[in-house]
Amino acid sequence: MDQPGRAPALLLVEDDDQLSEMLNGLLSEAGYRVTVARDGHTGLHKGLSHPYDVMVIDRGLPAIEGSDLVARFRAQGVATPILMLTARGTVADRIHGLDAGAEDYLVKPFDVDELLARIRALHRRHQETAESMSIGVRQLLVQERRVVGEGFDDVDLSGRECELLRVLASRPNRVFTRDELIARVFDDAETPGAVDTYVHYLRRKLGKECVRTVHGMGYRIGTA
Repeated sequence: MDQPGRAPALLLVEDDDQLSEMLNGLLSEAGYRVTVARDGHTGLHKGLSHPYDVMVIDRGLPAIEGSDLVARFRAQGVATPILMLTARGTVADRIHGLDAGAEDYLVKPFDVDELLARIRALHRRHQETAESMSIGVRQLLVQERRVVGEGFDDVDLSGRECELLRVLASRPNRVFTRDELIARVFDDAETPGAVDTYVHYLRRKLGKECVRTVHGMGYRIGTA
């Protein structure tokens, strides 16, 4: 669930400078906050370091090939929907990309309107499937902004509390830095103190172990 009024974050991994520049401008005009990586290693680092709403990854990348990059993301628990771009249009190539973990596959040259429509569809389906997320033995109902669980009282959350918990729950084993959480949830906040304040609110509502502090690094989801 995107925070109201907040542009969805998109990671574009494309080594062709001209195409990358064109897509960056096109996607930015379409309302996405675009981060560009020009090779597989950079794409892997960015994709594991920051949460994104959708990724567009070229198949023929230097350093780490595109389908291998997708497989590495999936092995690390990254569930972000991925659209692969490729000049290889055979059925076997498409199957290979989809088996690696991509949700969709578009062959170059492609129609710009079709690309945008496919990205919108991926993002929309991802939002719909992310309406319920595991918080240990409880569930976060994103659309209802509520945490429920057998043996627990239902807990209502504010919009910011829900978004913070949703981001943390999207990667249960990952530590998010304060800077990452500010960019993702509190992009209008002036200081990192906003993150600490809302972590305190969540712990007060859900228990101290709901969000765990990793000293010197940031926060990750707990097991409450």
